[in-house]
Amino acid sequence: MKKQLRIKEPIKIRTKELANGCQSIYLDIYMDGKRQYEFLKLYIIPENDKTDKERNHETLKLANAIKSQKIVELQNKAFGFDRKLQSKVKLTEYMERIAELSVDNKVRSDTIHAIIQHLDRYDPKGILLKKVDKSYILGFLDYLKTAKQKHCKSEKMLHVNTQLHYFKMLRYCFRYAVFEDYLRNNPMDKIKNEEKPKRCRSEREYLTMEELTRMVRTPFYNGLLKKAFLFSCFCGLRHCDIVALKWGDVHFDEQGNMMISIIQQKTREAISLPLSSEAIKYLPDRGMAQDTDKVFADLISLGRSNEILYRWAEQANVSKHITFHTARHTHATMMLTLGVDLYTVSKLLGHTNIQTTQIYAKLVDETKKRAVELIPEIE
Repeated sequence: MKKQLRIKEPIKIRTKELANGCQSIYLDIYMDGKRQYEFLKLYIIPENDKTDKERNHETLKLANAIKSQKIVELQNKAFGFDRKLQSKVKLTEYMERIAELSVDNKVRSDTIHAIIQHLDRYDPKGILLKKVDKSYILGFLDYLKTAKQKHCKSEKMLHVNTQLHYFKMLRYCFRYAVFEDYLRNNPMDKIKNEEKPKRCRSEREYLTMEELTRMVRTPFYNGLLKKAFLFSCFCGLRHCDIVALKWGDVHFDEQGNMMISIIQQKTREAISLPLSSEAIKYLPDRGMAQDTDKVFADLISLGRSNEILYRWAEQANVSKHITFHTARHTHATMMLTLGVDLYTVSKLLGHTNIQTTQIYAKLVDETKKRAVELIPEIE
């Protein structure tokens, strides 16, 4: 009887136990006598019910798909396949490919597609990926300084933080191109610090309780968007997590408190949130919806939401520049103002680094300082 030939795969899926009880999935890559590890930012969560088991099953399916793709890439690299194809690919074509690989991360995919639209405006003919140099990148950065927001009828310029975000995502795409041998060197490495877009840290709008109350009491023609925005104000979820939220993610703990358990779209970190009575008020009626149905079904995109939210703010006599992310800022500052400690707020927001949460603490400190300065001088 012939023995069955066993082919040893160069990549294996492994997991690492985390302090929060989850398991971080990573690839154990062994090829040509060298071993390396690649963490996928995918997590197996504790299985407390059927929904958790289904979520873990889908997560493992995605990990196996990534593993299979990596094996093909390693084999192509080893045997020198697609060299001619790589030399002829355009920058925007390659970025489309990266967007497809990022299908599990809608935030990254949407950003890449937005950059592609601006690249098409900046350079309609399209440049080959291998031809991109420092001069081309600096020209594109100059274009972004005067570029208009995508689909924005009010002709607003791109925010400086948006320009920086696009720069970082473009840098990510070039790094990936080097990793895949589409490029020998990353042209971004030649960009000096003074030539890069700078983050504007002074602008982080949030609603005061008085402003939030006015927003609550002011009708808005898009009722679903109003509910989603206010839900975010009282629980801190990002737009992408609210869009992905399913009824199966909403459950009750042993004490009968309503909870949400999700894997965040942006960070791929598992998070469980207790919902306040105020947050629960803005959940749509479930009706006959199944566990797999979206909670905020048919909620419009983040870009479209940001285009129309200012109308609601104007009607509520709120003069601040309101975007959907303002709701998350509002939740953070509200919690800190009410005396919740920084560590707890960090956990509620699902931050992977407490330094991110400290930005909100500084905002609250500035607000307190301005309040104290309002005390009149008594002679």
